[in-house]
Amino acid sequence: MAKLYEVRLTVPSRAENVAVIRHALAGLAEAAGMEDATIADLKTIVTEACMNVVVHAYGDDEGPMEVTTSAEEGELTVTVRDFGQGIRPRPALGEASLRLGIPLIAALASSFEIRGGPSQGTEVLMQMQLAGARAGDGQPPATEMPREEGVVVEAGPVVAPVVSRVISALAARAGLSVDRLSDAILIGDAISARAIDDFPSGRAQIAVVDGDRSIEVRIGPLREGASERMLAAMELPGIGGSLQALADEVHTESGIDGERLLLRIGSRAG
Repeated sequence: MAKLYEVRLTVPSRAENVAVIRHALAGLAEAAGMEDATIADLKTIVTEACMNVVVHAYGDDEGPMEVTTSAEEGELTVTVRDFGQGIRPRPALGEASLRLGIPLIAALASSFEIRGGPSQGTEVLMQMQLAGARAGDGQPPATEMPREEGVVVEAGPVVAPVVSRVISALAARAGLSVDRLSDAILIGDAISARAIDDFPSGRAQIAVVDGDRSIEVRIGPLREGASERMLAAMELPGIGGSLQALADEVHTESGIDGERLLLRIGSRAG
């Protein structure tokens, strides 16, 4: 089957990050044509799998939690992976979970598999049926992306709905006002609209990190000159000004793997 879309997220294994993952996957599922009732089931099983990582994988510490989601003709596959002690066949704990754990995942998913084991890390693979999946765009297979603190999104045509939902969730969590949350979403939409030709891998790589009443959006690595093209795309023709004025800070960094565009959006007085 031809792969339509793929999204990869890497976050610290904290309970508050489970909501961010749910929002991102819901955006992908909608873009892939999944029905509302099935999206609700998807959000439930992803919550259970992620809460098992939060509660069991790293003991009293925290480590990376990777969630990879791919949509193919007629099917959505979600893999939740940890690098710790592995999942345990007992109910997950925490308010964000329905406390039914593995049995609930098995009941709601079309297919379900656990790979790995103690001290090896664990992959929980779940599949859900799509309805009316859209035609693919012939993108190449996914490339490996570095793990980092925050949310990393790797996507093709679904980067806009995924990034928009992630920014919304983190902006709300950071305590931004409704106006500043709207500003953040506008900037995210402008970034997402850029052609993927600006990314050497051929796929968008965007990290969104929440801080103290602010969020930071990092885009890259990018091809040389891509940062200027992205900022130029934020100009408002016929109106004057630029969407980049909505950010508190905008700057470009250069590295051996390419450019990175960084934007910070925080609370503003008044």
